[in-house]
Amino acid sequence: MKSLILALPLALTANAALADCASWSLGDLTVTKPWSRATMGAQRPGVFYVEIRNAGAAEDALTKIATPAAKTPMLHETVVKDGVASMIHTDSVPIPAEGEAALAPGGRHGMLMGLSAALKEGESFPLTLSFAKAGDLEIQVEVARFNGMQPPCAAEK
Repeated sequence: MKSLILALPLALTANAALADCASWSLGDLTVTKPWSRATMGAQRPGVFYVEIRNAGAAEDALTKIATPAAKTPMLHETVVKDGVASMIHTDSVPIPAEGEAALAPGGRHGMLMGLSAALKEGESFPLTLSFAKAGDLEIQVEVARFNGMQPPCAAEK
């Protein structure tokens, strides 16, 4: 019983933090949990992660990302061949009908090449997502700590 009482505030805190994650909608698409990691300077590339839900009956695709925070933002995919991981450019990320797609650590992700300034924990920056059918959507991307593995709104504690 004592452990249940001690765990309850932690569970409530985690749920409240998840509820604070921003979301944006465009047609049948809902975009949630956009985030990046802090960088040690502007010389190294940044990353971009997000979750996209498609409530519609037709597939869509994320075809481009754009931000004033980076000169050359692009979509990448991590591929493992013969035990060696490498990143390759991808033209689009499919979002299945009545399904989801995610840009996440270790898989598909956005690369932010040529940063205009270091990405700092606790700050945010604008980013435009371009979809093949739905069009363009501007969102705000939250910057997590340097070694973060989830969005700041998911309360890494």
